[in-house]
Amino acid sequence: MTRVLLAVVSTVALCATAFTTLAQDDELEFASQIEARQSLMKVNRFYLGLLGGMARGNIPYDAELASNAADNMLAINRMKNGAMWPAGSDLSAEGYEGVSYAKPELWANYDEIREKGQALTEALETMAAVAGDGLEAVQANVGAIGNGCKGCHEIARVKRD
Repeated sequence: MTRVLLAVVSTVALCATAFTTLAQDDELEFASQIEARQSLMKVNRFYLGLLGGMARGNIPYDAELASNAADNMLAINRMKNGAMWPAGSDLSAEGYEGVSYAKPELWANYDEIREKGQALTEALETMAAVAGDGLEAVQANVGAIGNGCKGCHEIARVKRD
């Protein structure tokens, strides 16, 4: 699983680096950035699903799996992925309706988004430190991660149907 995450993160990081270079060319469309950030969110959702599943008792607790999930989410959250979020790559961009779910006001609220992201990082740091210590530790900390994700989504993302 760690190899899969490493491959995903490496691919996303390579793409982000390439897009940063390409972003200097005004002809770059938003499709690549939107796809990259949505892929990153899918990986986060996968790992949060593992932790949440363990916390609810739907997945048997596994210390190594819990630790890996928390470590991987923390690594993803610490990425410098600004290249995936160019201003204007929201649902109001012509041709991207139904593709991007980012609200146009995301960039006006970026300081608040950054604060929510920091809260998520802190929740992930806590989870990464204790996820392998037992089911109770996962149960006690998974809600803070979900709230961290929710904090940004409420401000910056419309609900998908």
